[in-house]
Amino acid sequence: MSSFDSVDVQNTPDTTPAPEAVLETTPEAEAEPTGPTFGQLGLPQQLVTALERRGIRHPFAIQASALPDALAGRDVLGKAATGSGKTLAFGLPMLARLGAQPGQGRRSPRGLVLVPTRELAQQVHDNLAPLGQAVGVQIAAVYGGASMYRQIQQMRRGVDVVIATPGRLQDLISQGEVTLEEIEVSIVDEADFMSDLGFLPVVKELLDQTRPDAQRLLFSATLDGEVDSLIRRYLKDPARHEVQRAGDDAPPAEHLAYSVAFRDKVPVTQELAARPGRTIVFVRTQLGADRLAENLQAVGIKAEAIHGGLPQSARRRALEAFTDARSPVLVATDVAARGIHVDDVSLVIHYDPPADHKTYLHRSGRTARAGAAGVVVSLLLPDQVGQSKRRFRSAKVDPVVSRVRPGDEPIAELVATGVHVEPVERPVRESRRPAGGHGGPGGRRPRRDGDRPRRDGDRPRRPYGERSSGERSERPYGQRSERPYGERPSGDRPYGGERRSSSYRGQGRRPGSHVAE
Repeated sequence: MSSFDSVDVQNTPDTTPAPEAVLETTPEAEAEPTGPTFGQLGLPQQLVTALERRGIRHPFAIQASALPDALAGRDVLGKAATGSGKTLAFGLPMLARLGAQPGQGRRSPRGLVLVPTRELAQQVHDNLAPLGQAVGVQIAAVYGGASMYRQIQQMRRGVDVVIATPGRLQDLISQGEVTLEEIEVSIVDEADFMSDLGFLPVVKELLDQTRPDAQRLLFSATLDGEVDSLIRRYLKDPARHEVQRAGDDAPPAEHLAYSVAFRDKVPVTQELAARPGRTIVFVRTQLGADRLAENLQAVGIKAEAIHGGLPQSARRRALEAFTDARSPVLVATDVAARGIHVDDVSLVIHYDPPADHKTYLHRSGRTARAGAAGVVVSLLLPDQVGQSKRRFRSAKVDPVVSRVRPGDEPIAELVATGVHVEPVERPVRESRRPAGGHGGPGGRRPRRDGDRPRRDGDRPRRPYGERSSGERSERPYGQRSERPYGERPSGDRPYGGERRSSSYRGQGRRPGSHVAE
């Protein structure tokens, strides 16, 4: 029994589900929820005003439940699904506390938010930074794949709150650029996913460096196993809050499963991806994501791939294009998709089966958000049907598995029910460079001392200490990349998903290998 189960919980139905991204893009809803206002919960007026300017006047269930205890300085343990409004539930109390006592001189971080992925770090930053400005709290996000040099410059200028992935924060601490000695509020978000990725040992090392009397808030969708050990070690008599929505046990979406021949898998996916509306296609490997996105683009479907092997700038461009519906299809690996919170995703395709029922539910939870309808489709090779049925039972869904081929009526009917989403064009950012290029005569930048002409094959130079654009700083040491052992690129061959079982030892992953981006 976990420490969460040992006490009574507040079980408040959330009749107004809304994703955390509502803070950034969604105007005030026509029918606002009833209940207490943020001001009535004790939030400072500066933050109440900042929220109202963004069209947010009433808290969602997890916010209304957790805010009073968090504002009172208690440790808080929250059990809530992704998209239930957790960012404000932990962010507002932290901003209220730090804003009441502004830092003096060169500021060391006084608030810490640990998250598992780059996308989630950026999302939390984008949601909290404008509110922090209202109370004079400076916020910075640090994560792998982005320029460490720029992040170091931010730390040296001084910030009040650091939102970080564990690996990159550990790198900055080891270089002497960040100290956690003055942390007053520490937050762990998506603790269950941290555990799945093997990050909890690093999380514990980081929390050990914070003040013993720091307020701690932990949010997770599940509270068992290693997460429970984290709770017992770091949270002191936490106030426990649970929000259970109607769709927590089985996402409020229509679940379908189709058995397809290996040769038909890509054509069927192309037909489904042509459906009007936003679609997320989940694959198992980085290479698979790239190949499938190329196959979709080859038939005129605007699709982007997102995975841990891409530079952060490329991942952000792909996510922006998907959010704006300029590329309405996103081909994603599991780790990269953890931080994706976008409304109006009408279709989720499990192109490769998930590792377990938890991953199935989390993938499927990308659709049917904020009260909208959604469809979840699993494409299964014949030898994957039996295991997938067991996974469906664990996830408490019961789709009927039917055999289909390209052009069959069930696929055509599903495509016909799609809803078009109008693309939004982002304004073009003006370049700060002179018209001639990099500056200097003829468009060349002036050569600095020690520069030498760059030859073909030279690696681009990076600031000292900056890592390359992979996921190394976000992956615990010793874990393998998500590409299966023995798998190699093979030209323009269409990607057909997971290979069948074979005696060839180079096919698939080694038993027991851990997959992380």
